Amino acid sequence: MIDMKQIFLITDIPGYSPQISRLLSMMNYARFTTIEEVKDLTVQELDFLMDSKSNSIGALLLHFAAVEYAYQVGTFEKRGLNEEETAIWGPALSLGEEGRNKIKGNELSYYTDQLQTVRQRTYELFKTVTDEWLYTEEEFWAQQQANYYFMWFHVFEDEINHRGQIRMIRKRMDI
Repeated sequence: MIDMKQIFLITDIPGYSPQISRLLSMMNYARFTTIEEVKDLTVQELDFLMDSKSNSIGALLLHFAAVEYAYQVGTFEKRGLNEEETAIWGPALSLGEEGRNKIKGNELSYYTDQLQTVRQRTYELFKTVTDEWLYTEEEFWAQQQANYYFMWFHVFEDEINHRGQIRMIRKRMDI
């Protein structure tokens, strides 16, 4: 879905309404730069921990997919993760000790496949709504009102934030 000829354009995407197109354009650029940052990493590098409290690059990549999946469920299905989904995505959502213990030993393709599978579902879901849907308001983080536009902005803002961590981890690797 990422059109490399338009990676630097925030523009209309055929099949999507104007605001959703722009949101997807920004999400596509964020994902493109993430993939570029990790494209040559080995399993050892993906699993590298700077210290006993840090996250690995692999865990952060899976976190991106988990966050996006959770927002799909929350905004399109209007529910939280069920028990089965929590078993799959929970370690990547919470990261920390559980993530350090469970997210390791995977090739880069495992993470990029997860990212692509979740993103493909996002593309499909966004085809089912209009720009007006983005302005739907709900309680967010149990304290504030937010609209779906902000929530989906947060999906790629979180990725951009953690990509900064990935860059820092890469600079600290002694492997």
